[in-house]
Amino acid sequence: MFVDLLIKDVHIFNSYLKQFIKGNVAVIGDKIFYVGPSKIFSAQETIEGKHRYLIPGLIDIHLHIESSMVTPDTFSFGLIKNGVTTITPEPHEMANVFGLKGVQAMINASGTCTADMFYAIPSSVPATTLETNGGEIDIPEIDELIQSGRVACLGEVMNYVDVITKPQCKTNRMLRHIKTHYPDFVIEGHVPKLLDLELSQIIYAGINSDHTLQTVEGLKARVQAGMFVEIQEKSMTPDVMNYLINHDVKEHFCFVTDDVMMDSFVTMGHLNHIVKKAISMGMSPEDAIYASTFTPARRMKMTDRGTISPGRLADFILLSSLDDFTIDSVYKKGKKVFDRKKTYQHLSKPKQFPDSFYQSIKLSSLKEEDFDVKYDGADGNYTCRIICVNDGTTFTDEKLDDLKVKSGLLQWEQSPYALITVFERYGKNGNIGYGLVGGDTIKKGAIATTYSHDNHNLMVIGHHSSDMTIAANEVIHHQGGICVVKDGQVITFLHLPVGGILTEEPFEKVGEDVAKLRQAMRQLGYAHYNPIMSLCTHSLPVSPALKITDFGLIDVNKGNVVPLVLRPS
Repeated sequence: MFVDLLIKDVHIFNSYLKQFIKGNVAVIGDKIFYVGPSKIFSAQETIEGKHRYLIPGLIDIHLHIESSMVTPDTFSFGLIKNGVTTITPEPHEMANVFGLKGVQAMINASGTCTADMFYAIPSSVPATTLETNGGEIDIPEIDELIQSGRVACLGEVMNYVDVITKPQCKTNRMLRHIKTHYPDFVIEGHVPKLLDLELSQIIYAGINSDHTLQTVEGLKARVQAGMFVEIQEKSMTPDVMNYLINHDVKEHFCFVTDDVMMDSFVTMGHLNHIVKKAISMGMSPEDAIYASTFTPARRMKMTDRGTISPGRLADFILLSSLDDFTIDSVYKKGKKVFDRKKTYQHLSKPKQFPDSFYQSIKLSSLKEEDFDVKYDGADGNYTCRIICVNDGTTFTDEKLDDLKVKSGLLQWEQSPYALITVFERYGKNGNIGYGLVGGDTIKKGAIATTYSHDNHNLMVIGHHSSDMTIAANEVIHHQGGICVVKDGQVITFLHLPVGGILTEEPFEKVGEDVAKLRQAMRQLGYAHYNPIMSLCTHSLPVSPALKITDFGLIDVNKGNVVPLVLRPS
């Protein structure tokens, strides 16, 4: 019998038995035809397996391409070399900047990518009513995207507080609409720390997965309640991993990446890095592979992949080492797309998006007086709220301290704290939010960014208005990016011309540029393990506890705007 491709004498991962079985694999076209011991085939191409390991292509069902600040084309290049052949990205950030057009543009930009990208519909755009963003996703946009046939699920529902406490809120309207009109549509969740009654209320609303930071208590509660759990690296604590290894919960979780910085993407990998880590922490290779291929495929109802069996897509990886998870080659739909022995060069592809996406910053140049914090009160000391940054988490705390007011201005430059400002960038209202930041953050200089979750307004942090003005104007002039300034000089600038959040530069170059950015932020004293993500989530008003938007300081737990200056001390 003639086939297109034959892989001989290889250890094949059987997803149904969760074990490797020695045999041969035959491929016709883009699908697997046969798996077993038979050698009756003649083939156009024959590969000697040499007792290597053949597993399905990896599948990541919860991630945000924009977190890597690159285009789908660049992202796909990195995925394939790391054995990831299918993803379910949620373009939450592009949706916040451009609404429905942003989602559609990301889908269109993925059309020629080697890796398959089945998109999640952003469900929380805007994430709250306490910020100004560039677009909105509501029921009409959801209908249009579902009916296009190019989406896999409703992306993470982040506004879990409203789901529980406000039956008539926008999010609940959307959930009821989907359950009524698309009852089989997958709905993804974001439910940190919820337990017992609140967890049941979330599941009752139709949200039956969670990818946030897990504890053993939370993990057990979710599995017991029938919720699917997506384990990202920050949840891979010894306690959680021991629970996953030693309990029969293999059908109820998978591994995901969520957010990957480009410097680590280039040097460490992607979902394969998570698989390697799981194995190094004591999980069997078989279980780690199962949790990165079969269970994510089943969660997203991708019945044509995630297993090496007849009739499934011929997406697979050849490994020379199982314990080290060393990738020799990657095949997509029966064609070799990566070979470890070859060198691959990724080239810049400019103008992958509509022209308007490159002119999205509607701000004039700023002046130093734009960083004056005015307060209508007598001269003296006043108690102020401080955003306190903590290494190891993107959560912040609220701290109170006294600052001077003189001639109607808060004397923040004479304080130990940095000023943080958010300028509305869409030309809608001209809002400016002011706050103060302390803790494990910069101790000198300034940083400006239009990459600021989730609204992506212009956020500027610094210890001197002169440095802040330079950084802000560099970003405005270039229509987006992240700029670090020290002593009046730009020390690094990452240009993000697509919506102020993406670059079209090649894969390796972006990795180098992000590494330089990370180092520059540390030069200013930023002590966080991930300074880029820490800073960019200062404007995320669904992440506890005190954050800032163009509306001002946000008490996340109470869901309202709070004043910077409280009272005379």
